[in-house]
Amino acid sequence: MSATLKTTPAADGFRMPGEFEPHSGCWMAWPERPDNWRLGAKPAQEAYAAVAEAIAASEPVTMAVSDAQFENCRTMLPPQVRVVEVSTDDAWIRDTGPTFVVDGEGRRGVDWRFNAWGGTEGGLYFPWDRDDRVAAKVLEVEGADRYRAPIVLEGGAVHVDGEGTVLTTEECLLNPNRNPELSREQVERVLLDYLGAEKVVWLGAGVFEDETDGHVDNLACFARPGTVLLTSSDDPDDPQHRISCDARERLEAATDTRGRSFEVVLLPSPGPLRISAEEAQGVDAAEGTVPRSAGDRMAASYVNFYLGNSRIVYPLLDPRHDEEAAAILRRAFPDREVVGVPAREILLGGGNIHCITQQVPAI
Repeated sequence: MSATLKTTPAADGFRMPGEFEPHSGCWMAWPERPDNWRLGAKPAQEAYAAVAEAIAASEPVTMAVSDAQFENCRTMLPPQVRVVEVSTDDAWIRDTGPTFVVDGEGRRGVDWRFNAWGGTEGGLYFPWDRDDRVAAKVLEVEGADRYRAPIVLEGGAVHVDGEGTVLTTEECLLNPNRNPELSREQVERVLLDYLGAEKVVWLGAGVFEDETDGHVDNLACFARPGTVLLTSSDDPDDPQHRISCDARERLEAATDTRGRSFEVVLLPSPGPLRISAEEAQGVDAAEGTVPRSAGDRMAASYVNFYLGNSRIVYPLLDPRHDEEAAAILRRAFPDREVVGVPAREILLGGGNIHCITQQVPAI
């Protein structure tokens, strides 16, 4: 049973570990809604299955799936991937699942409030009530106690170094479609209390045209304490160039909780990549769901990878840059195998490999 606690992780001595710390497993959620995934989600399901298989070579994987898709999902996944029935509105478990926290002896989870990336002021679909219950259900399966956080936040909106430093963006967490009643200082206080952290480093905007309102997990992440990977464009005419330069300047001017300056490692930006007419036509139109239109630029990024126990599973997005990105990741993570998975079908749905995964830290 998962009990709902009235305290905070920080008060109880819990912290969110860095993603590079050991895991006991990984959660994913199966895609199926035809108004977000083209051709009845079949191409996306193949991509999700490939990601799950790649991660399963590094750590156990659990796939959440609806009753309607259970048999299809079980058939498409390798036998080592556990499949459990969990109702969802879509398949972004990084944002709907729990943020796990640990204290060296036990593991608990933070259940953030979810409003589909903006609620009635720019949210991507309606309703989202099943997604808002996903974290509680995952924690029940895991047998981990639950902290119900007081703010709207998605897991992809924060990265941590495991030593007290939080990385996030102003574009997302200070957006009036999340927590309009809270000041910057109040949002920061909640982050520190619920992540067991001591310092927040604020970046400005996220990746250009990111429909999550600029999640940090598509822009930058910690490779280890003191080292940050940052997506970057060397084309001065690309809006991403200005965004990445601003992020780099902020990182180089900041220090972490222990007073260290950040080493910033640049990853190339794919593309720009855009939705084709054929791809857009394969998505069903539905009231309450943001449409996919031909020509729309997608927020492609190699930073959006999964950092597993023995593997980095990263998205293959652009043949011009895929191998360059892999080489940088190998240098950043010399103790891990770097494995690329074709991920355009995931990108077409609005995110990528980090967005569709949620690590369970080891204890």
